[in-house]
Amino acid sequence: MAHHDDGTHTRGESLPWKINVRDHAGRTQSSTFRNAKSLAKEILATLEGQEPFGPRPWQMHHGGSLWVFSQGEWRLFLNTVGIEWSAQFCADPAKVDQLRLNARALYEAFPESVPQMKRMGYTTARKQLDTPITDAATVGVWVDSIFNSCVPLPPEFHTAVLPKGGGRHHYPGPITDIDHVKFDDFELWVTDRETDTRVAVLPVSPRGSGDGRVTLTYAPVGHPLAEKKLAAAEDDQRLVFPPDSDLARQAFYHQ
Repeated sequence: MAHHDDGTHTRGESLPWKINVRDHAGRTQSSTFRNAKSLAKEILATLEGQEPFGPRPWQMHHGGSLWVFSQGEWRLFLNTVGIEWSAQFCADPAKVDQLRLNARALYEAFPESVPQMKRMGYTTARKQLDTPITDAATVGVWVDSIFNSCVPLPPEFHTAVLPKGGGRHHYPGPITDIDHVKFDDFELWVTDRETDTRVAVLPVSPRGSGDGRVTLTYAPVGHPLAEKKLAAAEDDQRLVFPPDSDLARQAFYHQ
């Protein structure tokens, strides 16, 4: 699924997959989303060198963005879940309203945030936080608001397919999140050369321990390594590779 700067998604990619999706009217970018992106870009301009997920270019991910202003600076929190634009059409308003209440509770703890948003030209923040979500229209506003739609992800972390990047549109969040906390000289994504497939591995011991083994943490469903990982898990074991294995050598290549 390709994501364009105007907020549209194109269903088509190099990974083989099929899905039956009922056609719907062509998507146009809402004024709510345009205003949210404008605010997010202004916020990011104040965070040069400290952007939450890295420097530009960014694609605004509908991931539950909760931008908080406190003590003169902005920080990004994430709601319990985010809602993709296309997911709004199956979203239960009562459940979405719980996300609104969750966000409102956070902003009550950081009272400088909404006034600062207003000063920066985003004048609908208070109304969006205070308006109960009861129908498709109010769900749509929430989905495209600053309180959901503006997690600034570089393309390689958003929509990219390996080897260009491990985008969260394609790979499990618990795996893609590791990219943002790992040491720069550790290679999370390595290649199983027997199948020419990218898989994810992790060290089994702390840095500096001298233990060069790695454990498989992700392989595509149906891949031989994924099957071995499942078999090991049934015995309450991890699938571990020795230091001289090709996967371990790739993972620690820069160390």
